[in-house]
Amino acid sequence: QVQLVESGGGLVQAGDSLRLSCAASGRTFSTYAMGWFRQVPGKERELIAAISQIGGMTYYANSVKGRFTISRDNAKNTVYLQMNSLKPEDTAAYYCAVKNRPDFASDAGYNYWGRGTQVTVSS
Repeated sequence: QVQLVESGGGLVQAGDSLRLSCAASGRTFSTYAMGWFRQVPGKERELIAAISQIGGMTYYANSVKGRFTISRDNAKNTVYLQMNSLKPEDTAAYYCAVKNRPDFASDAGYNYWGRGTQVTVSS
């Protein structure tokens, strides 16, 4: 069982930056691939960034590539999402999730989720 708690969301203006954090419980954090998803009402949850267990490999959706950076600190059981040059279309609820499989860039198999944090970007 893994519990995840996101933080760092808020209301910002276009062009601003935010850093989301996701703190995980459990002593096996380093064995999990981590992903950040986002969802807007009426649309499916979208995998936007993911990082492998050790952190050497990352994945980004085209919509955030070059603006967002995912990282993890296994000593702190925390994964981060640095979001720069935010756009109004980045407005969404952001969720972190874990999977105990190596295919971290696939949105399938993420089986533990946080409750999400809202990011709102005004124009």
